[in-house]
Amino acid sequence: MGSEEISSRGIRIAIDRGGTFTDCVGNPGSGKMEDDILIKLLSVDPSNYNDAPLEGIRRLLSRFTGKEIPRGEPLDTSKIESIRMGTTVATNALLERKGEDIAMVVTKGFKDCLAIGNQSRPNIFALDIRKPEVLYKKVVEIDERVTLEDYAEDPERTQTKAEPIEKAGSNTELVRGLSGETVRILQRPEEEIIRKQLQEVFDGGLKSIAVCLMHGYTYPNHEALVGKIAKEIGFEHVSLSHELMPMIKLVPRATSACADAYLTPAIRKYIDGFSKGFEGGLGSKSVKREKGSKGARCEFMQSDGGLVDVDIFSGLKAILSGPAGGVVGYALTSYDPQTKIPVIGFDMGGTSTDVSRYGAGRYDHVFETTTAGVTIQSPQLDINTVAAGGGSRLFWKNGLFVVGPESASAHPGPACYRKGGPLTITDANLLLGRLLPDFFPKIFGKNEDEGLDADASEKLFKELAQQINKEISGGNKDKEMSLDEVAHGFIKIANETMTRPIRSLTEARGHDTSKHRLATFGGAGGQHAVAIAEALGISQILIHRYSSVLSAYGMALADVVDERQEPESKVWSEEKDVREYLQQKMQELKSKSTATLNDQGFGGDQIHFEEYLNLRYRGTESALMIVKPTKEEADKEFDGDDWAFGKAFVKQHEQEFGFTLPDRDIIVDDVRARGIGKTFEGLEKTVDQQLKEIKPKDLNKGDKQYGSKKVYFEGGRQETAIYKLEDLAVGDRIKGPAIIADGTQTIVVTPGASALVINTHVIINIGESDGQDKQVSTQEVDPILLSIFAHRFMAIAEQMGRALQKTSVSTNVKERLDYSCALFDSEGGLVANAPHLPVHLGSMSTCVRKQASIWKGKLKKGDVLVSNHPMFGGTHLPDITVITPAFSGDKIIFYVASRAHHADIGGILPGSMPPHSKELYQEGAAIKSEKLVSEGHFNEKRITELLLDEPGQYPGCSGTRCLSDNINDLKAQVAANQKGINLISTLMSDYGEAVVKFYMHNIQANAESSVRALLKSVYKRFEGQDLSAEEFMDDGSPIRLKVTIDPDKGEAVFDFSGTGPEVYGNINAPEAVTYSAIIYCLRCLISEDIPLNQGCLKPIHVLIPKKSFLSPSDNAAVVGGNVLTSQRVTDVVLKAFKACAASQGDTNNLTFGFGGTTLSGNDGETNRKRTETKGFGYYETIAGGSGAGPTWHGTSGVHTHMTNTRITDSEVFERRYPVLLREFGLRTGSAGKGMHDGGEGVIRDIEFRIPVQVSILSERRVYHPYGMAGGGDAACGLNIWVRKVDTKKVDENSDAKAAPPSEQGQQPTTVGAVEALEMKDADVTRAEDVEYRYINLGAKNTASMRPGERIIIHTPGGGGWGEQGQESKAMEKQDPQIAWRQGSIAARQQTAEASA
Repeated sequence: MGSEEISSRGIRIAIDRGGTFTDCVGNPGSGKMEDDILIKLLSVDPSNYNDAPLEGIRRLLSRFTGKEIPRGEPLDTSKIESIRMGTTVATNALLERKGEDIAMVVTKGFKDCLAIGNQSRPNIFALDIRKPEVLYKKVVEIDERVTLEDYAEDPERTQTKAEPIEKAGSNTELVRGLSGETVRILQRPEEEIIRKQLQEVFDGGLKSIAVCLMHGYTYPNHEALVGKIAKEIGFEHVSLSHELMPMIKLVPRATSACADAYLTPAIRKYIDGFSKGFEGGLGSKSVKREKGSKGARCEFMQSDGGLVDVDIFSGLKAILSGPAGGVVGYALTSYDPQTKIPVIGFDMGGTSTDVSRYGAGRYDHVFETTTAGVTIQSPQLDINTVAAGGGSRLFWKNGLFVVGPESASAHPGPACYRKGGPLTITDANLLLGRLLPDFFPKIFGKNEDEGLDADASEKLFKELAQQINKEISGGNKDKEMSLDEVAHGFIKIANETMTRPIRSLTEARGHDTSKHRLATFGGAGGQHAVAIAEALGISQILIHRYSSVLSAYGMALADVVDERQEPESKVWSEEKDVREYLQQKMQELKSKSTATLNDQGFGGDQIHFEEYLNLRYRGTESALMIVKPTKEEADKEFDGDDWAFGKAFVKQHEQEFGFTLPDRDIIVDDVRARGIGKTFEGLEKTVDQQLKEIKPKDLNKGDKQYGSKKVYFEGGRQETAIYKLEDLAVGDRIKGPAIIADGTQTIVVTPGASALVINTHVIINIGESDGQDKQVSTQEVDPILLSIFAHRFMAIAEQMGRALQKTSVSTNVKERLDYSCALFDSEGGLVANAPHLPVHLGSMSTCVRKQASIWKGKLKKGDVLVSNHPMFGGTHLPDITVITPAFSGDKIIFYVASRAHHADIGGILPGSMPPHSKELYQEGAAIKSEKLVSEGHFNEKRITELLLDEPGQYPGCSGTRCLSDNINDLKAQVAANQKGINLISTLMSDYGEAVVKFYMHNIQANAESSVRALLKSVYKRFEGQDLSAEEFMDDGSPIRLKVTIDPDKGEAVFDFSGTGPEVYGNINAPEAVTYSAIIYCLRCLISEDIPLNQGCLKPIHVLIPKKSFLSPSDNAAVVGGNVLTSQRVTDVVLKAFKACAASQGDTNNLTFGFGGTTLSGNDGETNRKRTETKGFGYYETIAGGSGAGPTWHGTSGVHTHMTNTRITDSEVFERRYPVLLREFGLRTGSAGKGMHDGGEGVIRDIEFRIPVQVSILSERRVYHPYGMAGGGDAACGLNIWVRKVDTKKVDENSDAKAAPPSEQGQQPTTVGAVEALEMKDADVTRAEDVEYRYINLGAKNTASMRPGERIIIHTPGGGGWGEQGQESKAMEKQDPQIAWRQGSIAARQQTAEASA
């Protein structure tokens, strides 16, 4: 609808209701910016009005019509063309947990699926693990079950044929699901039982339910039946997971259904109240009304950046409603489709700083995000909170400047808000003169009529500066910092904290940050924009004239959107039939979308589509949502083929991940259509069009100046001109230093930058930095620089990690992020590593130091070393470390290293993690110290010998089973190391080699002083008490520890004398593992974010008896040492410090599969033939209970201490492997009781559908996890094999089974329907000749299991704290980042921390 067709009822209103302010933009219908009216009012002001958006509309209508409309009078909709809104109602309900009380309906066996989630913990160093609470009040388990008939890892690629759901009969056991996969129906639900179960819930007072059943995304019939019964009973709201988001993954889909059921009633309640304020009502139905006064169109912004009619706005799509408007606002006003320069959005408000990216003319969407602790599966804009905004609090901790993540929030707000608040970034800007009280609304003080209180900020800064100077100056006045220096130090750290995640957002997707523009908006953005842009290498900043109300303006520009998606499982092919099938599916989705948009008043030309296929390579999990190429792209790149999804996927995969897999199938996971109802075309010219036409005019000193003041920039205060934005004309250019302000924003133009005013924006061009290079001293430690270098060193390790992930090919590295990258000083001492995998913390430096001493004086530029041997700083053999020295002249000045978990490196079993290895050679290739690269030449021949030939010479062993992946990943590790060297070289050219080395040393000294302070405080707490502990492994091997602290020096001796001898088994742990466990425990006990480096171990002296199982010999097997003994060492250290009760002390390593490489003939024969049976291997670790502590209860179903790996989602598990997951839930009664109870373990019951080899490697099956301070012990674990015994062939009194035929190479057969249905609980004879028996497998075992046999793993709980009956001292702790929007950046970090 073009703007020239303005009707008589043309008023358009757009509103963003934020946490603090509600912003309103009104236009009389002309669409011209100069006719807009802007209003900003408090979101909550009960003494004046009940609802801020309604009040905003009343004020706008009064202005447009020229007559005052009294409050409370229903508003006349006849003059309103449309109202568009973004709201925080859903987010607030989620944060405050004030949604509707709901019940969740789920498949039997999965009642705890959301309590367990993905089993990883949010903060790896918190002993008091806090997982977000579930949203439901009650769970109903429905006795129904379907599974997928075929499995993705099948080497034969079997595809069972079946009729589609709609054609299949009511008793058919096999049907084709919506995704094209064949579904086996194992148990149909019984309608009467469900009706009884739901009636009970309804009678209990719950009126909203969420339904999510196993594989409901592809077979929705059972969910639909539950929905139908619920509606008949009278439930007011029913959320069915397959209708909301038909994507595979039970947990995110169930959470999404719960979120929708929880939030939609709250939103409907709000909308009903809001609509009552209008005479004709709101929404497309009210506009079509034949009789009575007509309503107005009203649309709400959804999380995906599209608007939707008020009548169909739902809770699931509302969570990012407000921030989405800002992204739409900057995207449509800052991006030029001709020049195609991508834009980074930087939205810094009072309580959060959000970043996002817009490029290629399309929004970046993510499909799984976490907000307020709830992970949701739904298309959402990729918005990432990176800091707490202007309200970020300022701290001095452990000798470092720290900003956030805690926030002063809106109440009490910063110190200058006159409510007794703490020091924040806003106070620092005010003190430095970068915030002008004259331009800030006077809404503070008792009567809400006073301005900002600069004195309050100054008073608190004086107190903080005094504390800092006392610690750093040692009484020497010359070393003291001024107030300005302290405040500016915090601003620099805040900027550093924000640039790291912005870099991550762009680089992780394969984009160069410096090739973007920065679009800044939100109240505080203008004060930080220049520094942020400089740090990112960006040269141009765009600040829209409406930047402080850009979210509302974005609503005015946005389109109405209808999203449709269906699951799929086809293999992509250029063949005609595959294309036609997918095109038909796409057309069906588009037709549904068109009908919905027609209902909302959109006709033919106004409807456009974006068409997507979600594609991935077979065997990987990184699906990419590929948009259909435009005509222009198709002509240029794909020979005019606009359905070239496959080629477009390969191109994007290359860009994002750095490689392609030409020999693998491309799988279609989902088909998606995004229907767009185009509304108003903007009239404004783009930024680039305006820049072409404008002739800049430099203002002379004093021209148009509002005033001036002294403002602090790097090096001191400078006289700075102040301008009012409305006094400046288009084309005016101002040289920094300057401040441009209006009533809602303050833009700081630093020295060396200039600001140009154009019609729609203020554009800041960054020139040279402010001139004088500050000489950095290496005599004294500057605490600001120390904090900055802590960030820079970590950023380098993170960027190395991204380079490694981008160029590697294996799933372990690319998707599970199972790697660590680190930098070390010239002695091999750790400076920084990322991500923090506890088991790599101490061991990486052991490895680098060992190699540095072996090769001292022998290395040349371009040499790279490789090692994985346990005696040389390795943890277990699959973790291969690649080390590169960096030279200055012929002197090594530092090292970088990367360690990655390789999926296979040979040995007796696929995966190189055998549960029953006795010698090291059985675990695969062991490399002590080799040159991987010599002076730039990659030695492929030697590494092939080491990985393939040498391990295969041992009896029963194979060489690596994936050599090409190994070599590719090793090359990626070399490239990542080179990236680290280049980045440190850049740092050295900025600051000088001496300065970088000086701060490498001092960041270690800082960590050392934190640990010394901890040890002194521990000594005081336990003065005179014995700090010793003893624990036993399940085989009886003791771990003994005595800690002796020197309180004067803050040093401690960790003496493991009395620990048991080396074991003829695999629980031996290399010394490096014990060092890692100690660093991890110390970091948990300090419970603050300190740099984790070599300094942590300086005050610690570790004594481990040689040839004990914590310091084994060269050839001892160690695979269990890394995953099990490391957990038990942690138990012993925390027990000695009396920190908390024991957690499960185990990782419950389960592996199963078939196939592999074998050598025929007898040992010792030459020319033995190598045969390979194609198969698959699967590996997982399983959660248990965490231990309780003095102020917390344990947490159930979570990973603890040295591991944090996620569990494969239940539906993905059954799609990929020939298994049926009978149960995955909490193990009631396994927790230790006490004043604070421990956490419960879990039960995981897996039935196998083909013959497989199953292995379990676990601990705590004999010795209970201990309670502490009088708390009870937790239950031990138990591993059960449900074994099918053929009674015909077996003597009645025997438990032995007739030896099965060799399953090696046998074609797997899928369990038949009858057999599958018969496999209910055991110990009863099913047929005359078969019975099922429960057999205890013990802690470590392997077995050949037949179809229909099961393994049931009961994991240990966590111990209790304090005696039962004592009054609880548990403290509620709110996560300061709970409200942060967690898009792709947070998802990446959580994945990395969940790879341990």
